[in-house]
Amino acid sequence: MRTKKSKQDLLNRLRTIKGHTAGIEKMISQDKDCLEILVQISAIKSSINKIGLAIVEDYAQDCIVDTIKEEGDVVKTLKDMINTTLKFNK
Repeated sequence: MRTKKSKQDLLNRLRTIKGHTAGIEKMISQDKDCLEILVQISAIKSSINKIGLAIVEDYAQDCIVDTIKEEGDVVKTLKDMINTTLKFNK
């Protein structure tokens, strides 16, 4: 389970992405240089990847540990995690 601090961190990152997106909209409407726009797009991609990795890390820590504690199907949980990670990395 995410701590209050880590949830806030994710929300802050999402707000940053919103800001970058709004900035890109403004840049496009003002016919700004393509390279400047691409830099902002790169920043958004990086932020999204960081958010995704944080969520995958939480999933690994929480779901797998819980499955082991509850003597659940660890193999199935690991397969699910691998599939989820592969989908995230597409």
